[in-house]
Amino acid sequence: MADKWANLDDAMTASRKKTIAELFAEDPDRAKRFSVEAAGWFLDYSKNRVDRAAMKSLVKLAEESGLKDEIERMFTGEKINRTENRAVLHTALRNCDPAAKVFVDGKDVMPDVRATLARMGDFADRVRTGKWRGYTGKRIRYVVNIGIGGSDLGPVMANLALTPYAKRSLRFFFVSNVDSTHLAETLRAVKPAETLFIVASKTFTTQETMSNARAAREWLVGRLPGVNPNDVVSRHFVAVSTNADEVSKFGIDTANMFGFWDWVGGRYSLPSAIGLSLMIAIGRANYAKFLKGYWKMDCHFRTAKFEKNMPVIMALLGILYSDGYGAETYCCLPYDQYLARFPAYLQQMDMESNGKGVDRDGKPVSRATGPIAWGEPGTNGQHSFYQLIHQGTHLIPCDFIGCCKTHNPIGDLHDKLMANLFAQTEALAFGKTAEQCRAEGVPEELVPFKTFTGNRPTNTLLCKELVPETLGALIALYEHKVFTQGVILNIYSFDQWGVQLGKVLAKGVLADLTAEKPAGGHDGSTAQLIARYRAAVGR
Repeated sequence: MADKWANLDDAMTASRKKTIAELFAEDPDRAKRFSVEAAGWFLDYSKNRVDRAAMKSLVKLAEESGLKDEIERMFTGEKINRTENRAVLHTALRNCDPAAKVFVDGKDVMPDVRATLARMGDFADRVRTGKWRGYTGKRIRYVVNIGIGGSDLGPVMANLALTPYAKRSLRFFFVSNVDSTHLAETLRAVKPAETLFIVASKTFTTQETMSNARAAREWLVGRLPGVNPNDVVSRHFVAVSTNADEVSKFGIDTANMFGFWDWVGGRYSLPSAIGLSLMIAIGRANYAKFLKGYWKMDCHFRTAKFEKNMPVIMALLGILYSDGYGAETYCCLPYDQYLARFPAYLQQMDMESNGKGVDRDGKPVSRATGPIAWGEPGTNGQHSFYQLIHQGTHLIPCDFIGCCKTHNPIGDLHDKLMANLFAQTEALAFGKTAEQCRAEGVPEELVPFKTFTGNRPTNTLLCKELVPETLGALIALYEHKVFTQGVILNIYSFDQWGVQLGKVLAKGVLADLTAEKPAGGHDGSTAQLIARYRAAVGR
């Protein structure tokens, strides 16, 4: 393990002596040399603190980590999620090869994947055409997805991203937080007789999701009085789950239950039945294009040489900054308002996957893992936090994402948006020297304040237009980037044990919040907080 990192450390020690500006000066073809295209996306990674020798060392790091074999293990259904003894097969969900066979425990999973996708399409068609109606016979005009984590973040992000392709006579809402305000404000915006609820929970026992679902059911039944509650529920609720017993107990007809499999992780589940709300919004034809985009990036990742492999390149650059330069975060900056929720989606994908403190042998890691992912859309961030990125003391690598064409051409607004994107990457890379400031007539006392050091690394991702196919490819790009980093860091990226402890403790705290007499047993701080809460609500 030490040797594979030593090569990188040596190359980085040499390359860090030169700035991005010096690297461009040395190599007139640098921009062309450090660019790659795949699945409708163009990546310019030339504005990074890396030379050709360092890139070769990074590629060698991936090779010596056994990445090629790990990729094949994932795509072929081996149980690479070892702590849960599960395969990791979100790639099977979007495999567009009609002859493809993917086996888990000796069974080809592709027939079930295709059958579920067909059922989703049939149901989406019925809702979109008005053939599926509520209990009173009215058309569905509102769709409310109730889920949390991967059952919410993906559908929210993708529904917003593909708004231009949505059926505008339908309105979509997403409830995730167990805070009653989230549900209450949503229910104020919909009409009970015209609302379809999608309850998305694999086990149908997730506390937040089922609490919101039961409250929504009570609301619906209470506003359609004088009818059989189960009949009402069966026309206004469908489930994305694998627990038929709990779904049936809730009152949902299991014929309207859309399942997925234990080899689909929550944060990778958007192309499964979790994407039902998206299919209803954009229709099955556009949904097929969405999956095709995923598949194109999957094929690229699986077959392209590492030095021309877009997810691998982005992963290696991330490793360089987190483990070589000590960068603790990276910033995702989509210059497209439809991608406003993409940074939040990345937070779960990356931080829940690689936020690990032990390696695959259960030993403490020796390298930094799981960078903090964050970001905001478009020029909003420029008037918020870019000051720190440009002139602060933190190194913050940034991914800029842009689309050459807009769905909403208004005057020269899109030209101005893209000009800002390109200018920001230029400013971050090359900065502004004190001599340049003086040449512009900046008073000497202000020169230190108007000098920009530059040498701040960025990637720029461009597509022609944000369409279903390019969105699918973009998501897959980051999925495979995260996977690659997990392999190199020798950690398991597909479990999430860290989220469990708080959930378990919350059950005991809830009992003490609501009991006639608390059982106690908490630390002094938690006991004090419980007591104050109980006093405030009169218990």
